Amino acid sequence: MTINNSISCFHQLLTDVPKPARFTFPFCYEPHPLCVLAAGEVQRYIAGMEKWHDELQRGKMFGVLVAEDEEGHLGFTAAFSGLLDGSNDHPYFVPPVFDATPADGYFKVNEAKISAINRAIDGIENGEGYLNALHELESRKAETAAEEEQYRLKIKEAKAARDARRQSGTPITPEEEEQMLNESRFMKAELHRMKKRNREQVDGCEARLKPFEDEIRWLKDKRKAMSDSLQHWLFEQYSMLSARGERRGLCSIFADTPQRVPPSGAGDCCAPKLLQHAYLNRLRPVCMAEFWWGDSPKSEIRHHLHYYPACRGKCLPILTHMLQGLDVDPDPRQAPERRLPEIVYEDEWLIVACKPAGMLSVKGKSDRQSAASLIGRSYDEGSEPVPVHRLDMDTSGLIILAKTPEAYKNLQEQFCQRSISKRYVALLEGTPKAAESGRISLPLIADPLNRPYQKVDHDNGKTAVTDYKIICSAAGRTLIELFPHTGRTHQLRVHCAHKAGLGTPILGDNLYGHPADRLYLHAEAITFRHPATGKEMTFERTAGFRQAITPQD
Repeated sequence: MTINNSISCFHQLLTDVPKPARFTFPFCYEPHPLCVLAAGEVQRYIAGMEKWHDELQRGKMFGVLVAEDEEGHLGFTAAFSGLLDGSNDHPYFVPPVFDATPADGYFKVNEAKISAINRAIDGIENGEGYLNALHELESRKAETAAEEEQYRLKIKEAKAARDARRQSGTPITPEEEEQMLNESRFMKAELHRMKKRNREQVDGCEARLKPFEDEIRWLKDKRKAMSDSLQHWLFEQYSMLSARGERRGLCSIFADTPQRVPPSGAGDCCAPKLLQHAYLNRLRPVCMAEFWWGDSPKSEIRHHLHYYPACRGKCLPILTHMLQGLDVDPDPRQAPERRLPEIVYEDEWLIVACKPAGMLSVKGKSDRQSAASLIGRSYDEGSEPVPVHRLDMDTSGLIILAKTPEAYKNLQEQFCQRSISKRYVALLEGTPKAAESGRISLPLIADPLNRPYQKVDHDNGKTAVTDYKIICSAAGRTLIELFPHTGRTHQLRVHCAHKAGLGTPILGDNLYGHPADRLYLHAEAITFRHPATGKEMTFERTAGFRQAITPQD
């Protein structure tokens, strides 16, 4: 139901659920019950749109913003990322910050001009004149190369014959020696003449090809200039509002970021659309959430109806500006650390510690404490133990810290040589349709626009290999042991969650699965050679959640 006819996409939300004290921190949150109610309304609407079924089945991100209008009515707006059914014009959803789709608009008109250049380039590259000139050049290069190589072999054979004659022991007359020298000089001169003759022929072929290549190069330069200009123009149309009413274009917003220019699609994600519409229509934002609808992309991991934080590559700079003036929840990941890592073993060369879930291994950019900094508090400045490897913040378990440079170097070499063995245990939020044991090999690469997510990339990803062994399953949970052979970021989490792996996320994986009280992944055992004695050492700390399920009979 629409409660404000001037804002057709503002929908009434009848509930006695209390409002949150602050607005959602968009990059790490649990969806507020008001957002869950609003998302349910949007999901019912989407489910009824049969014409969108095929497109939505391929997957799309949706968002909801719960807000109050000027009269204090509580309602919500909804948005989708990018386009839906090739259009931005869907009255149920908020409009885009800028609509570049009209066929007679500046963007589409100039995009058509760029497409015309593409067609012109294709026409030249597939035209008879260009193809004939290219074929003639390639053929002549191959022929001259073969001719010169054949003559080099002839020179080599003649030299071998002369050498054999000189080594035969039969006296050589001055006339014969002169003849052999002349033969050598002639053949070298002839090879030089052949090369010059062939070079002239190749130059002639290149000259016939050059006008085509010059035109192609000119068209490509023109295309690049037009594309860059059009992209810059497009970004400047996105004049993003903050809660204070301040406007900034995308180029200005991204000027201070490492990439310095906005990525493609910036401003078309759900969160910026929702906030821009709210500010323009004097709606007071209350809370916000985004959810995925449909199948997961091939390279990424997305779950139907699962809530996700705003992407960092596109949205972090934009939302940092747009949220200025709102009272926003603090980043829950910046809470002060009150726990301590357990020291499992210590000598004069190293420490083996057990890190709790939710604790950083090494201190990052924030002021949040880490296992390394907490252990290092009892050491003099400059002599603190240094972690040899890391665990994800959400993963618990064993880590090694070196107390001397020599120990660090030795242990690092063991990791590089993959001679250190590790056993993890995890609790999966389901039962994988996989053999009881096996190997997963899925190459991984960071998603540059959505860190810290990793994705599967068979072309550019780094090798990532994990062996697994299913221990038991019960009550919709599966206990599994994982043995990584490589140490890629989020390797075990992605290998468990990705449909080409086990297809079953680790319980509590808020990136690739669903949130819980913790990530049920624990580095349970590690075996290595002592850096000073060379003795093999194994340490274990059994995961408490091993007892969370009882094996079925």
